[in-house]
Amino acid sequence: METNNREPFASLLLYHALKWSVVSPMLHVYFQVRIYGGEDVPMEGPLLVVSNHASDFDPPILSNCVRRPVAFMAKEELFRVPVLKQAIKLYGAYPVKRGSADRSAIRSAIDCLSEGWGVGVFLEGTRTPDARISNPKLGAALIAAKAKVPLLPVSLWGTQAIIQKDSAIPKSVPITVRIGKLIYPTDSTKREDLEALTQECTAAIHALHDLGR
Repeated sequence: METNNREPFASLLLYHALKWSVVSPMLHVYFQVRIYGGEDVPMEGPLLVVSNHASDFDPPILSNCVRRPVAFMAKEELFRVPVLKQAIKLYGAYPVKRGSADRSAIRSAIDCLSEGWGVGVFLEGTRTPDARISNPKLGAALIAAKAKVPLLPVSLWGTQAIIQKDSAIPKSVPITVRIGKLIYPTDSTKREDLEALTQECTAAIHALHDLGR
């Protein structure tokens, strides 16, 4: 895959503007975030960031803590709103059609990687109440194998408690983000190889998560 070395400069500027004005102050002051392993994140080149998922707050938290923009999928309908379309696209979001999410997400993710982005994929594909990964999907492994890019396992600890049933206001809870070592895929897209790679990523994230706060 022929790639750019970094995401577009305008996207990088927007990322840092939002990070230092909104996301980072909120994380450090309100959530008292602890971040481990940031030195393991390559700052250039395409990268597939894989993690657990328990909160709608996870994408900005993840992107902030790996210290570089991370592109995530977003519903195609959001890209039909003129001003919003430009903003979320600049921030790295890519559209996914309802009913064909797997195919369109994989294709769009590979396109983002070819432009030098870090791309985020939640292994479970949806939020889980305990922040564990019980039914990991093979999409991340397939994207990594096709795009020939490394995977970066990340554990998000504590984010499941941000929103409580009795309140719509985000709760000030401690959050810990642990970043693991790069995992390199093989060229194979055989199911058994994708399953092995997916399990390796899942095990790495759970090992980080088990370290707790």
